[in-house]
Amino acid sequence: MKNYTLILIALVTLGTVSCKNDKKGNDSEMNATEMDSTSMDEEAMSSDMESEEMTVMMESKSDSNAKGTVTFEQDDDEITMTADFTGLEPGTHAIHLHENADCSAADGTSAGGHWNPTNEKHGKWGDAEGYHKGDIGNFEADADGNGSVTFTTDEWCVGCEDPNMNIIGKGIIVHQGGDDFTSQPSGDAGARVSCGGIIQ
Repeated sequence: MKNYTLILIALVTLGTVSCKNDKKGNDSEMNATEMDSTSMDEEAMSSDMESEEMTVMMESKSDSNAKGTVTFEQDDDEITMTADFTGLEPGTHAIHLHENADCSAADGTSAGGHWNPTNEKHGKWGDAEGYHKGDIGNFEADADGNGSVTFTTDEWCVGCEDPNMNIIGKGIIVHQGGDDFTSQPSGDAGARVSCGGIIQ
């Protein structure tokens, strides 16, 4: 009789241990699944934070027919600006970022002067003697008045906390002529023929 009792106790003990192990296994699987899900959510959030894109519609100014789109795409620490225009006069045109996202004036002057938060003199982008944060440069329009320019920099950001880098609230201006990179304070590029505000 004692043997039967001992066998019965042994079976009950084995069953209890087995159930506990099964539960631990299930808990581990659930924890692994939850961790995978959390990791995926964090990666998605990180991706959203690292990459941002916005497009600005450009309107004609100074009785011109110039219009187009300018797209800013932020990827990690760099922004790439891609601008496409129609209705320009054939030849060289300057494009700059200006102080204000205000294109209400018929001649585009409501956008203010060049964006220059670091108080540098006007110059060609990257010039050791100084340049404005808005001194993008020149591009060419073909015989049909179409022109485009692509520009990449790590000196801008979209909506960050640094006022010396944040392009939100700034204006984009295309000029009638080219920037000579010498004349102060804006390169003597002529009338403002197209304007767009960078508004988030």
